[in-house]
Amino acid sequence: MYKKFFKRIIDIIISLIALPFFFLLLLVVAPIIYFDDPGPVFYNAERIGKNGKLFKMYKFRSMYVNSPDIRLKDGSTYNDVNDPRVTKVGKILRATSIDETPQFINVLFGHMSLIGPRPDTPDCIDTYPDDVKVFLTVRPGITGYSQAFFRNSIEASVKMKKDAYYAEHCTFRFDLKIFFKTISAVLGHDNMYKDLSEEEDAKEKIAVLHK
Repeated sequence: MYKKFFKRIIDIIISLIALPFFFLLLLVVAPIIYFDDPGPVFYNAERIGKNGKLFKMYKFRSMYVNSPDIRLKDGSTYNDVNDPRVTKVGKILRATSIDETPQFINVLFGHMSLIGPRPDTPDCIDTYPDDVKVFLTVRPGITGYSQAFFRNSIEASVKMKKDAYYAEHCTFRFDLKIFFKTISAVLGHDNMYKDLSEEEDAKEKIAVLHK
């Protein structure tokens, strides 16, 4: 009952409460993003939603306009403290997770949930093993089990298994645990960056951008 009904009710209530604060934040953050690097304030990324349906996920733009998409061996996106694609303001937005706050709009529209697996890019859908596709039966979340407890410390394949576990064991108590762990992880900057020691291809592409 919780997974199919009450979870959505909670999402609507929380997003309605959060949106006024988001719009106040928008008034402050939008001009700062623009003057740091003129261009769109939002990054509207196409992502995989519930049951594999694609949707536009909203984020505050944290990278320079026309930055290249650089992936790691496991298909996840490159993420490093010295990433030259990230603007000065973008570093702050990412460190505080403020860049994710526009997703409350996605939650209200029903594209996302407050808590659920983080949504992947469309090209990932054909790489999902059959035994983990169960995570597509729930809405993707602003935060989730993998995001809160492991963030960038585990490989994409392990994240999918964690997300599958969440989809099969989704309860109010589990969501509450993830919610409070997310707050702790954001404040403590836990596992923000992945070990890139063996990612030579990605490092070469970033080195070119540094020049």
